[in-house]
Amino acid sequence: MNSLTQVRYLDRATPPHISTLILLSGMAALAMNIFLPSLPKMTEYFDTEYGLMQLSVAVYLAVNAGLQLVIGPISDTLGRRKVILFGVGLFCVATVGCLIATNIWVFLGFRMMQAVIATAMVLSRAVVRDMYPQDRAASMIGYVTMGMSVVPMIGPMIGGLLDELMGWQANFWLLLGFGLALFVLAWRDLGETAQSSGLTLRQQFGEYPELTRSPRFWGYAMAAGFSSGSFFAYVGGAPFVGSVVFGLSPSELGLFFGFPALGYFAGNFFTARFATRFGINKLILWGCLCVTFGIGLALILFAVGLGNAFVFFGSMSFVGIGNGLSLPNATAGLLSVRPHLAGTASGLGGSFQIGMGAALSALAGALLVPEWGAWPLLLIQFATSVLAVCSILLVIRRERKVFAQPL
Repeated sequence: MNSLTQVRYLDRATPPHISTLILLSGMAALAMNIFLPSLPKMTEYFDTEYGLMQLSVAVYLAVNAGLQLVIGPISDTLGRRKVILFGVGLFCVATVGCLIATNIWVFLGFRMMQAVIATAMVLSRAVVRDMYPQDRAASMIGYVTMGMSVVPMIGPMIGGLLDELMGWQANFWLLLGFGLALFVLAWRDLGETAQSSGLTLRQQFGEYPELTRSPRFWGYAMAAGFSSGSFFAYVGGAPFVGSVVFGLSPSELGLFFGFPALGYFAGNFFTARFATRFGINKLILWGCLCVTFGIGLALILFAVGLGNAFVFFGSMSFVGIGNGLSLPNATAGLLSVRPHLAGTASGLGGSFQIGMGAALSALAGALLVPEWGAWPLLLIQFATSVLAVCSILLVIRRERKVFAQPL
């Protein structure tokens, strides 16, 4: 495929429209967070402990990360269309299971199954790379992830409202409705974009060493993983910092919490408009430096006694901007190291990113105590942002050494 391929909306004989890919990516994010305000009521409904109910998030992320390791090779062999349709269809079945579950263990089982929607998120990026060359792919991935950035802002708001009006099950009825609509849309619009590799599935999994031996692949993957790690650490620690350290009410915390999402939207917009002009490596570097600058500024202000909620959450907007610049471009980069393994690269890179993010989120939550304030979180974020800068600098150095030829 290439950028000159004609796209006709709702014609599965052509590549999909960008709006279809945005919806496919956004669905995975919506399934992760829309029901979070309902966790207390769900705990009561299933007559269990809140800590056990929270596993509905942890198991989703864990299975999500694991699936991304196999989704890519399978799609490189069987095609993007078949795997995406299977994933969305199975997600709908799992959502019905969540609705009819009568105890927490059955619910968690179907909740794990819901993580198959990761196919939509992973392969929407691979489809973009199938269709466009590297810099253009970064621009289009920017549009896809820009749409995704809206979901974390509005998902919990919608979920909380539905819970109050109709109960926690309303969130899953909404997911089921969206899932069925998305299946029909993908069936009608999602033309196949993958080029046949000519390999069996076993041979396709055997291609992993080709990626893992590439310094450029790991450079891009680590730049994305460490840069997004600052955000995942924020997700794990910001509720504690906001409520315990700064004494914010739930409504105030909800308002402040959206700062990174606004920055992420802006960073993705810049990527979508200018990736082809500046190239992916420059934008990744600028994004990683932006994250480092924002957290470094917060550390300085806290050190001189000026730390407050506005400083803390305001600095997180730089994290959002930086991620909006670095993540779409780093994703395009790791997909371009071996274009014939774009699905495999998307899965491996995504699994690495989510796995690292989950670990950093847990670390931030474990280290935060009231007497230390926001310091543990800020230091974790600063360290990961510096590692992200180092990672992309290594990629740039490597490309200069080999004259931009993949190893």
